[in-house]
This record gives sequence, structure tokens and C-alpha cells, in this order.
Amino acid sequence: MFTIRRACQYDGDILGEIHATAWEAAYAPFFATEFAAREVQSRRTRWHERLAQGPRTILLAEHGSQPLAMSVSGPSTTRPGLAEIFTFFSHPDSWGSGIATALMTGTLDHLRNVGFAQVHLWTLRDTPQSRRFYTKCGFTECGTARTHDFGDGNPLDQVEYERPC
Repeated sequence: MFTIRRACQYDGDILGEIHATAWEAAYAPFFATEFAAREVQSRRTRWHERLAQGPRTILLAEHGSQPLAMSVSGPSTTRPGLAEIFTFFSHPDSWGSGIATALMTGTLDHLRNVGFAQVHLWTLRDTPQSRRFYTKCGFTECGTARTHDFGDGNPLDQVEYERPC
């Protein structure tokens, strides 16, 4: 049984742990070792400030009382009228458990309940596991691509996915 809840002001450390661990497993291989280590550490420490910022919604999925997956969503920054999922990560220990699917369902329900009809997201082109997951959740690739520089001067290709909420 999975529970979906809004993150609260005390969840910064657990959000950081989920984000850092999942990012390291999925994305660190794309970067130089030193840069990846700095990025992992940055992800561990940034969430207390982000929780205080708003207006985006941060959701956590828990198994029992253990938070294992997180999403950040809100109004799209590039497509007026659409929602955007800005961040979606699950701890690698939970991969294959169904918790990410439960969180995606909860995220889409939340977006629909606050009035959005359509949602989009970006993911790295070279992350087949992420792309399969989004397709399994009903997202389709839009045909739009862009590059994203994580700060190391080495832009990576991203692809856009969308679906109704």
C-alpha cells in the first residue's frame, strides 16, 4: 500500500536523499566524476529552501512510513495553460515496486483537481528507463527536443512528453 502526500517543511532531508540517490543512479554516468559528486551533494541540500518557495506542489509517495518517491509540478514555464512535471524521482531501492506509478497517478489527480487538463515534462533522451516509465504512464513523445546544460558546459538532449491529466 502506497500513500501520497504533500511534502511539508520538515521533509527537506528526505527529498534530498531521494533526489540525490536517484539522480546519481540515473544521471551521474553522463558527467565527469567530480561534477557528478558536486551535483549529488547539491541535490541533498537544496530542498529545505525549495519547500519554502512555493508555488509548485511537491508530493511524496510512501510505503508504510518510508518516503521513496517525489514529484514537483505546477503551471508550465513554457506552455501557457498546461501543467508541467518539473521533477520526478524515486529512490533506486524502490524501482520496480509500483511506487512511482502510484506517485504519477497521485500527481496527475492533483493537477486535474486544481484545473489542468494537460501536462508535459522533459526527460533526457538517453535515459531509456525513464522514457519507458513515462510511456507506460500514458505520456507520448511530442516530437519536441531541447538541450539542457546542468552546469558543466556539456548540454544533454532532452525530449518532451505530454498527456491529459
